Amino acid sequence: MNSTRLCSVVLILSVVFGTASWSRAQSNPRYIQFAEAPASVKGALYSPDAPQRAPRVAILVMHRTQNFMSYLGCTELSHRGFLVLCMNPRSDNNEALVRFETIPLDVRAGVDFLRKQPGIAKIILWGYSGGGATMTFYQSVAENGPSVCQGPKKLVPCGRELAGLPPADGLILVDAHPGNPANALRRLNPAVTDESRPDQLDPSLDPFNPENGFKLRGASTYSEEFKKRYFKGQADRMNKLIDLALEKIARMREGTHLYPDDDAFVVARGNGALLMQLDPSIHHRTAKPQKLLKNDGTIVTQIVESVRLANPWLVLLNAEFANGARFLTVRSFLSANAIRATNSMDGIDHCSSNNSPPCHLPTIRAPLLVAAMGAHYFIRDNEIHYELSGSRDKDFVVVEGATHAQAPCVPCESYPGQYSNTVKNFYDYVRDWINKRFLP
Repeated sequence: MNSTRLCSVVLILSVVFGTASWSRAQSNPRYIQFAEAPASVKGALYSPDAPQRAPRVAILVMHRTQNFMSYLGCTELSHRGFLVLCMNPRSDNNEALVRFETIPLDVRAGVDFLRKQPGIAKIILWGYSGGGATMTFYQSVAENGPSVCQGPKKLVPCGRELAGLPPADGLILVDAHPGNPANALRRLNPAVTDESRPDQLDPSLDPFNPENGFKLRGASTYSEEFKKRYFKGQADRMNKLIDLALEKIARMREGTHLYPDDDAFVVARGNGALLMQLDPSIHHRTAKPQKLLKNDGTIVTQIVESVRLANPWLVLLNAEFANGARFLTVRSFLSANAIRATNSMDGIDHCSSNNSPPCHLPTIRAPLLVAAMGAHYFIRDNEIHYELSGSRDKDFVVVEGATHAQAPCVPCESYPGQYSNTVKNFYDYVRDWINKRFLP
């Protein structure tokens, strides 16, 4: 079984068993629809079952596109005594529909709903994976006003309809990536030199060329010289795609484009070329000693190394249309999939996009918990989120052996059960962090 399929099996089993373990935590989640939002905006409200006391803290969970109404955290958090609203945004399961600058309106519908629930005194935003960009965007605008998401450097500025957003009381980032545009940038194959012929590649920039360091079995090893050219090549290709999209927008405004409103925008080989998935030595550890939540529940402070495995099967995915190409529109590309850069790792102009935790975190003052999963590739990115945060009350922890989905990474284990407690340890840590700050 290849590593991609094996990780998928681990994820499925973790969700099934994790949900089954705490199904008693919320035996009857309530379906919620929001009158002030589009019909596609909906949620499931999870309450702690008796005999727990009535919750005083509510948690709002939402992504950019994914269906989160049965996300593992919904039951895990309600089991621990919190009211949890797990929402789907207006771009539910459709990346091409994303207009990221409108998503805070969906978050607001959830915040307003939770403020009206009896006994709720505090609201915390939960930003898991791509939800990190959603929640940092919302909280930054809520605390500082729309000026933080406007200006000439923004590829797509926000509108005045975001004025007056009510801020939440706290923010939790769960293995949040540095924004969908930064992810998209790092997944581009820079060997594509002609967008109309993605089958013809520059061999000197092809990450799947053995002469550059690729290995079909195990971890690839790329030279520093290749990585430097590769990361610059990704930025160069992204900038060209942005210019192409902006040119189409200009023609729409002039009335000379085929369509007046939008158009299809396909990015061939736009997925599956993330070098850190091929070479785990890239972004493999924290830069400073940080807290590591170990499997036995203890916490040590040390340089934390990711235990993730390489995924050489990306060589097949990247060449496909179904999995390797990104089918977007011009506007969804610019709104949530584009970002200016000179280098895909450390030369990103994060504030050229509003879909960017590194851009918004310096302006957020609410208490912040940043948690990274120790068997994934966002450890260093989450440490950067913690470092950039403007909050005086902030915490950073890495969960040993946890996959991106918070489940144990069984293929990463040296012996059976080495990382068996990731779900319990992580959600217990979250419970204690919340209770310490927000409960009397």
